[in-house]
Amino acid sequence: MRKKLGTVISGALSEGFSVRIDRQVQLEKIKTGHFVVLAGTNYRFFSLVTDLKLEVANPEIMLAPPGEHETILHKVLSQRDIFAVAHIKPVIMLDQANKISPVKTIPPHFALVHEANAQDVALIFGEERQNTKYFKIGQPLDMDAAVCLDLEKLVERSNGIFGKTGTGKTFITRLILAGLIKNQKAVNLIFDMHSEYGLQSRTEAQGHGFVKGLKTLFPNKVVIFSLDPASTRRRGGAPDVCVTISYQDIKVSDILSLQDELNLHSTALEAAYLIYAKYKENWLQRLLQIGGDQPKDLAQEVGAHPESVAALYRKLRRIEQLPFFVDGSAPRTQVIDQLLEYLNRGTSVIIEFGNYTSTFVYLLIANIVTGRIHDAYVRKTEHFLGSQSKSDEPQKLLITIEEAHKFLNPIAAKQTIFGIIAREMRKYYVSLLVVDQRPSGIDPEIISQIGTKIIAQLSDDQDIQAVLTGVSNAQGLKTILATLDTKKQVLVLGHAITMPVVIETREYGELFYRDMQADLLPIEATIEELYR
Repeated sequence: MRKKLGTVISGALSEGFSVRIDRQVQLEKIKTGHFVVLAGTNYRFFSLVTDLKLEVANPEIMLAPPGEHETILHKVLSQRDIFAVAHIKPVIMLDQANKISPVKTIPPHFALVHEANAQDVALIFGEERQNTKYFKIGQPLDMDAAVCLDLEKLVERSNGIFGKTGTGKTFITRLILAGLIKNQKAVNLIFDMHSEYGLQSRTEAQGHGFVKGLKTLFPNKVVIFSLDPASTRRRGGAPDVCVTISYQDIKVSDILSLQDELNLHSTALEAAYLIYAKYKENWLQRLLQIGGDQPKDLAQEVGAHPESVAALYRKLRRIEQLPFFVDGSAPRTQVIDQLLEYLNRGTSVIIEFGNYTSTFVYLLIANIVTGRIHDAYVRKTEHFLGSQSKSDEPQKLLITIEEAHKFLNPIAAKQTIFGIIAREMRKYYVSLLVVDQRPSGIDPEIISQIGTKIIAQLSDDQDIQAVLTGVSNAQGLKTILATLDTKKQVLVLGHAITMPVVIETREYGELFYRDMQADLLPIEATIEELYR
């Protein structure tokens, strides 16, 4: 039985419709973001409540409004003269054969509007039980029904999870990554800045509880590469690979996104390119060896300004204090080759930073690794295009980065590998999942190309404006964003979901763990039990 909300009294295709709410409806139960269905003659219009308003038929009533105890007068007025209006914005429409299409027409006057039910939600967003491409991420406000993402569409483009600090971005990210791993829709490379995705992490709820990480949930489908093995062990795990990177693995392009972080002048970068032109892959080792004591000699060798060489040395010498960077005298390890082997086998990789959580380290490591991985995927894609053999087709790779505005600001996005990947629209089977609290810092061109956006509460107007770049009905969605709770409520919109919807996010706990392990083979289930 559908619950009637009201009737359409006015509106326009571009602006949405005004719905007079029936007086029997308890007004305070209707919230912005609610999912409703408008029943036209030939179509059903699936819509969101974007605003609520109180109206009076005769303004003179407000000259002498009924007092607190004048309940009879209030009831009489509510029969005709005072009422509430909900503003709704249709997003999609269904014909009588349940074919979904964009909204291109309008319903008649006095068309009925009902609250959506579980069958409506399943019809629009798919059902997790019937198809592995659908993954439940939550439920509509005040409803017991599953809203699903289309995981196959999700990995077709780059995606973003946005929200201010403390809104649960990490939990939502972990939730989606778990769905991708379980349903094998993409292999994942996760740059885990604060060691929150692999092993156990603090619960989102108040208290001192912990939740399982992805390595704990899927021990045979996830490996941990650690820059700080001691930190990984202290947290009860063991790294699968201890990361060491040679100076020869660092290219000049890897430090481009560090220009702001290190306050590097353009002349210092020019000096780096000149050193590279002479010493090739040994450029950094040469800089660190003599750039401090004899910057003039090195500058004269390569044709750079001595002050630029000295400044470059001062900014990059901190690399010598990081134990996971080794110079050319040490045996050269092939960590990136190992990482590629895991990815090629369909095993997701989490790179943990442990106690090395500075933005400098995070940006540098992410650039080094991602640049080499992208190069490998370009070669694999070109080989596949040449052979046209299904067995040569690369598996889709999703790279998760936090502090995304550091990689994708207007300057860095034009120079770094992450800007290239974001613009390629998965041309080489690689896409991004960006997690960020300051979307206004991301290049507008990049953010407009993000396929699916999951937006938690944002308080800064510039951030809200940025995250809705290129979105239709941005004003109505802006109103919805302003009313989200601090935690466990997000607005989901874009390529991987049929229509924008506000949801309460899925609980990440024991029931979720069981769902993730429900289809494991017996040997996998045994491993899961041993890992608990």
